[in-house]
Amino acid sequence: MAQAETRHTETAETVEVTIDDEAYEVAEDATVLEAAMEHGIDVPTLCHMEGLENTAACRLCLVETEEGGDPVAACSLPVEDGLTVETDTERLRRSRRNTLELLLSENCVDCLTCEQRGGCELADLAYEYDVDMDQYEGGGGRFEPMTDNPYFQLDHDRCILCGRCVQACDEVRHNSAIGFTGRGMETKVAPPLDRSLTETECKFCGQCVDSCPTGALTAKDRLGAGREEDLETTSTICTYCGVGCRIEFKHTDDEIVDASIVDDPDTAPANGDRMCVKGRFAWDFVNDDERLTQPLIREDGELREASWQEALDYTAERLQEIREEHGADAVAGLASATCTNEENYVYQKFMRAAFGTNNVDHCARLCHASTVAGLGRAFGSGAMTNSNQEIRDADAILITGSNTTEAHPVLGLEVQEAVENGADLILVDPREIEIADDADLHLRQTGGTDIAWVNGMLNVILEEGLVEEEFVAERTENFEALKETVADYPPEKVEEIAGVDAEKLREAARMYAEADRASILYAMGITQHSSGTDNVLALANLAMATGNVGKEAAGVNPLRGQNNVQGACDLGALPDVYPGYQAVDDPEINETFEAHWDADLPEEPGLTITEMIDAARFGTVKGMYVMGENPMVSDPHLRHVEEGLEELEFLVVQDIFVSETAELADVILPAKAFAEKEGTFTNTERRIQPLTKVVDAPGDAKEDWEIVGELAERFDYPMEYDSVHEITDEIAAVTPIYGGIVADRLDEQGLQWPCEDEDDPGTKFLYADEFNRENGLGEFHGVEYLDPDEIPDDEYPFRLSTGRMLYHFHTRTMTGRSRAIMEHVPDPYVELNPEDAEAYDIEDGERIAVASRRGEIEIPAFVTDRVPEGTIFIPFHFAESAANELTNPTLDPKSKIPELKVCAARIEKLD
Repeated sequence: MAQAETRHTETAETVEVTIDDEAYEVAEDATVLEAAMEHGIDVPTLCHMEGLENTAACRLCLVETEEGGDPVAACSLPVEDGLTVETDTERLRRSRRNTLELLLSENCVDCLTCEQRGGCELADLAYEYDVDMDQYEGGGGRFEPMTDNPYFQLDHDRCILCGRCVQACDEVRHNSAIGFTGRGMETKVAPPLDRSLTETECKFCGQCVDSCPTGALTAKDRLGAGREEDLETTSTICTYCGVGCRIEFKHTDDEIVDASIVDDPDTAPANGDRMCVKGRFAWDFVNDDERLTQPLIREDGELREASWQEALDYTAERLQEIREEHGADAVAGLASATCTNEENYVYQKFMRAAFGTNNVDHCARLCHASTVAGLGRAFGSGAMTNSNQEIRDADAILITGSNTTEAHPVLGLEVQEAVENGADLILVDPREIEIADDADLHLRQTGGTDIAWVNGMLNVILEEGLVEEEFVAERTENFEALKETVADYPPEKVEEIAGVDAEKLREAARMYAEADRASILYAMGITQHSSGTDNVLALANLAMATGNVGKEAAGVNPLRGQNNVQGACDLGALPDVYPGYQAVDDPEINETFEAHWDADLPEEPGLTITEMIDAARFGTVKGMYVMGENPMVSDPHLRHVEEGLEELEFLVVQDIFVSETAELADVILPAKAFAEKEGTFTNTERRIQPLTKVVDAPGDAKEDWEIVGELAERFDYPMEYDSVHEITDEIAAVTPIYGGIVADRLDEQGLQWPCEDEDDPGTKFLYADEFNRENGLGEFHGVEYLDPDEIPDDEYPFRLSTGRMLYHFHTRTMTGRSRAIMEHVPDPYVELNPEDAEAYDIEDGERIAVASRRGEIEIPAFVTDRVPEGTIFIPFHFAESAANELTNPTLDPKSKIPELKVCAARIEKLD
């Protein structure tokens, strides 16, 4: 964790202090250490970290005051007007040298030969103060290193008991998985009762490792990787969820050996000094021996290596044959939420301008298509209204359909910080997820009944006069339609529909409506329904009725699942819009893009993912070009997906591994991973951030935009970009919301759209003055509750829901190749309530059969009261027990998103 300077508000009162004969104006609430750091004065310390309580444990930051006497710890000495201190006298240097020599006599006895030099604060100070390693006879060797988890090692003999790791776990991560145990010389850092970390609440985020000033805590993949000073350091953007964390890699030219939080949290506005287990430890797939390195062509049923020229020539030939015989719309393409903005832009441009079809989609169809449709209708734009770090300042937070601490762990910490600051937290979720422990109210609704309980909250808000009348009158329209609809949803009726206690619903409505700044966080538990768009509209109604849009720390905030799903949507990887959500069937917009791209463009919207698969099954789509997507795990009703892909005349897949989808391909093209490329990602808060290349790619793998560009040349449509930055600038030229986001403006902090020109600083939160609809007003929509497409019956008595877990990601293409993750969580599971387990005579860990009307899988049972009776839950990541064998492909008619979150199922005990 960075020892960045502590910043105080400009409005704070100041005092004058003299440090090393120089006078400084500093905030009156600062310590001497903070004042020194703020003005670039180096005072050594091993226990101090910004954001943590000062402990004065290491006694290295001693300073001398004008009054004389014993030196005082600068971290615990408050400034006062006229204070004079010296930080670097000979007396202080002797004291520090002596302290270091005492530390090293008991800890890190090989300090001056340790390979951590350059990354170890203790070693750096040992060299700076020229310590004598033989000054004191020491000990060491009292403890065995703690190696009982797959992520990192704790070597007690290198631990100086500074307490930073304990504080970081407690104060930053709100976890308290470790503490001090033992007494005297037997004192050490360990989990409570000296248990294994895997038996505690530890989330293996690595915060303790990043906080350690010595080599005591070290990532296992870092061990034996050489001296720190021989490694390079590069920061880039994490490839996992939509939070958009900036991370820092230690690496050689061709291999990553470690990751950590960035040195200066100010350069990481999305995550600051925090990461999760995947970003911190699950990057090793980049180094995996199974990475694709050469193009592959299927011949006589087997894949063989081919040159790039042969593979691209063959791909172009086959796609052209299909176009000539069946038309351009006989080919469909999937772009990728893991690829950069530039790659998605070039891909959709290729499909439209070079090939001639709008059959372009990507996995947003399976996660937030209903957000784009719903918020687009209500507000005029389908994006998160506010920013990540605003969450901590909310007065009330409503979380629904989001397992925030597992799917978006860093944002979960923002929620926990808000609660510590006094915010009320309302959770609406059928499962007893982790964040329920922090909630003031947890409403456990029946799965698929979200419109009912939201309308019930609005009913209470109207009945009790909690509407923000001025906001509704001046900023919105169609409120009368909403009033008419929600009048039919009194809490008692909602209790019958959704199973939510009527009085708790009233309490939740008051808690949300009476807050000055209330924020709604939601994810796929809201969107992946046949009523997904209406679910989103209901939440938009709730925010507008209480005036919680268009101001800081409030809003309606869909949490994006993948690292660049927002950017892929923004850049036109959708069948009905060009970049910037400009409609393909608008003649003026179409004409504008034809001029920009010098091409005749199709005017009819194309097919969505699920429609592409159905069209392939029925023979109207003959070929597919898949870039970085894996529908053979991510899509519903996988038996139909497989049938559709097998019916294709030609399938080309572009990826970093042979995924489950690539196993069916006729051609596989090797792409570079996120750490091997440049470009930009757009995170969930609309922040466009630049990637930096970290390592070289293996073999002949290419960047996705380069592959697409070389394929376009074979269609006589050259896209000759000399660098990815040229694409960034072209995006700005044709995409109004990205208009000011040119390559040379982007630094590590990025810019948030809308950013209309190069003088625009970007937008922290949306709709401060008006909504993005044509008349500037937000629109209420009266939405009615309808049952899910499938509800339990005698044959299928359970409600099945699917979702994400902390340790794995999406279709496990990456985390399934991470050594530590797979050692820790190798297997799938189905959550089953203890009452249901007893009724079916099922024991925890026993393999059972789970079936729906579409298929059956075998999977271990995890017996837990996390799920209510009659409900089962399966993480969808595991191809070997694929939840999507079972899920319902029924679509929301407005957004075409499948009903992945609820279907009828049955379970069976196996012999």
